Amino acid sequence: MLNKKQAFIFDMDGVLTDNMQFHADSWVELFSDFGLQGLDADRYLVETAGMQGLDVLRYFLDPQINEEEAERLTNLKDFLYRVMSRDRIKAMPGLKLFLDAADQRGVKLGIGSGACPKNIDYVLGILDMTETFQAIVDPFQVRHGKPQPDIFLRAASLLGVPPSECIVFEDALPGVEAARKAGMQCVAVTTTNRAEAFSHFDNVLQVIDDFTSLCPDELLKKLNEKQPMTLL
Repeated sequence: MLNKKQAFIFDMDGVLTDNMQFHADSWVELFSDFGLQGLDADRYLVETAGMQGLDVLRYFLDPQINEEEAERLTNLKDFLYRVMSRDRIKAMPGLKLFLDAADQRGVKLGIGSGACPKNIDYVLGILDMTETFQAIVDPFQVRHGKPQPDIFLRAASLLGVPPSECIVFEDALPGVEAARKAGMQCVAVTTTNRAEAFSHFDNVLQVIDDFTSLCPDELLKKLNEKQPMTLL
């Protein structure tokens, strides 16, 4: 174990659980009620996955939508998401063993998610991980959501770890960009994007399909050495 504070900060949706398709389908259903037929789940996943609801609505529906109306529509979408996914949420393969190994090595564990607090509680409850993380940050705690770095910087601050000693786990391109802007290295997860989509990010240490082959010691060594990206 290294004699300094280090942290793993996880995006939740698409990282702790492979659930981004459920979110995408819920947005498509919501937007179809507004006559927006050109949006499909793949477009949402590529262009806006990881963004908070207000930004998604301004991107696809109305650039001038006010925050009150955006919150109402996001709550409707989140209700659809929970109904659709309740019996389908499960932990990513290898995740629990990886988290246990990191915790045993003294690595701080945090969440930096674009999800609302209710959805975070919902997923962590199903995964039985409510007490696993020492810091949980949602977009309501910061001024700007991803791709801005605010969420990850707040998580690092709450964990008491410098950004340079944090590794972010992300599936979405805006999230990887947020980690880059925060000065953090990143492990990219291919639940939402293909491995090639992450190739232009200079902060990606590794690209993984799941956590089964990931070792905390090797990852921390890469963080210290700033080794180039490896594809699994």
